Amino acid sequence: MFFIRVMNDMKMKKKLAITFISVAVLPLLLCGIFLTGKLKEIVIKDTSMQVSANVERVQKRTEELIRVPLDISYRLTNDNRMKKVAGQKYDSYVEVIKTYQEYTDIRDYLQLYKEISGIRVYVANPGALNNWEFIQPDETIANQFWYQEAISEKGLAGWNLITDERKGAEYLSLIRAFSLDTLEPKGVLVINVDKQQLSSILDQESFPTLIVDNRNRIVASNKADLFGKNLSEIHADETILSSQEGSYKTLVNGKASKVVIANLNPENSWNGLRIISIFSVSEITRDANQVIRLGVVVMTASLLFAVLLIYASASLLSRRLLRLSKHISKAGSGSLETFIHIDGKDEVGLLSKQFNALVRNVKQLIQEVKETVDQKNLIEQRQNEIRFKMLASQINPHFLFNSLESIRMEAHIRKQDDIAEAVWMLSKLLRSSLEADNRRISLREELERVRCYLDIQKFRYEDRLNYRLTIDPELEDMPVPPLIIQPLIENAIVHGLDYDAEGAVIDLEVKRIPGGVQVKVIDNGAGFTADRLVKVREELTASVHDQEGQRIGLRNVNDRLVLLYGPSSALSIESEPGNGACITFFIPGGELK
Repeated sequence: MFFIRVMNDMKMKKKLAITFISVAVLPLLLCGIFLTGKLKEIVIKDTSMQVSANVERVQKRTEELIRVPLDISYRLTNDNRMKKVAGQKYDSYVEVIKTYQEYTDIRDYLQLYKEISGIRVYVANPGALNNWEFIQPDETIANQFWYQEAISEKGLAGWNLITDERKGAEYLSLIRAFSLDTLEPKGVLVINVDKQQLSSILDQESFPTLIVDNRNRIVASNKADLFGKNLSEIHADETILSSQEGSYKTLVNGKASKVVIANLNPENSWNGLRIISIFSVSEITRDANQVIRLGVVVMTASLLFAVLLIYASASLLSRRLLRLSKHISKAGSGSLETFIHIDGKDEVGLLSKQFNALVRNVKQLIQEVKETVDQKNLIEQRQNEIRFKMLASQINPHFLFNSLESIRMEAHIRKQDDIAEAVWMLSKLLRSSLEADNRRISLREELERVRCYLDIQKFRYEDRLNYRLTIDPELEDMPVPPLIIQPLIENAIVHGLDYDAEGAVIDLEVKRIPGGVQVKVIDNGAGFTADRLVKVREELTASVHDQEGQRIGLRNVNDRLVLLYGPSSALSIESEPGNGACITFFIPGGELK
């Protein structure tokens, strides 16, 4: 109540401004905030789905790549020839060199498979020599974490970023221990995964994507400067360092980011790899933020322009209302000679015109009241006369039917049965016509009205009129509009008798056809000439004022059929000079229910 009282006491300008802000600015602001949040949410969700799909693709391609060194490791660790070359005792360096030259399997693998870039076999064999393939592990190598893990895992494969001392570079390598028949400890097989092949999997990714080993060393990345680094060096929090497969929110280099992680666990391996894709939320929503900022600018400019318009409109409206208020005050003080002129067709302009009309009417009313007092007795007398005339003019329809019934009984008493029958049919026809309304009746009732009309006309024309009704008995309960067939019969009699001295034959046919029911009225009258038939058809669609009186019934029937059943049910008139006329209409099948 307080708010309503404050609003009612407020000036029009302030009221319009507050109303505009309440109904326009606030909802627009709320919608903007909601849509902004939704837009960012959709962008992040779509990007997450895209990154997840990319990570899955990288996972599958990497798995296919490392399957090659894994298969080669199976073959080599089960190759007795390789074990013999690595572990047998040699009597001389010549024998060692000859044996190494004859064993070409390792070199063959390097030539056949582009997925690998090096194979090393570490075996402690005092009689052997170091070359590019078979290497004597020194104390430094033997103390490496990967070497110790391989020995302890008893034949399982491992995957780590390690240094190839022959090339002085780091590679993602398969590490696997194998047993020798002659020597202990075991030998260790190392197969380097080709860097170029591994990098090509990630190069097409649009977001920073990494492959890391179980020590969080980056073994591959689509950013070259990250290769070989530890995840902790890129300012990643504990979520990336320790999380397994899934999607996470985290901080990378101090920026809010989303991380998608997928595990890659090769078969028969003691460790695996992780594929990590990182994207910054701010970079993903950058385009959306630009659109939002542009929208805010446009909305702000629009709102400022709207405020100016509402202020100008309020000022114009308040000035016109003040003028109207002054003239109303004058009229309230008793000055009925006041007159106001305010331009415009809006509500204020209409109020000014109505005010002027009100002042004139009040002046006329005062004059009329004076005259009314002087003529009060005369008016009361005339009112009494009007009431009497109204009561006298109210004829009950039952009076008409009672009168017809009296005439029919009198004719029957005087043995004028044909007259009595005609009067009875006329009474029945009048009653059904007076009771007709918008409700539908059964075809049986409509046909009863048609028979009464035909029998009355036959009483008039005697043998000059004959008729035939051909009705499908199954259709007698079909609902139809009242007075839909009788006007057509009346039209047929007019053209069949009034223009034919020999008499007329009227045929009414109601039958079922595909899709509904067909009603046909045929007469054997004079028919229509071609020009006349065209004119009659045009009259069915002409305005009411343009119709001839005798065709109003046909137009009424046609209009009702079209409104009830559609254009396909319109009257169809066919006629030739001297061969009568045929009027047909169609009731769709849905009306048979």
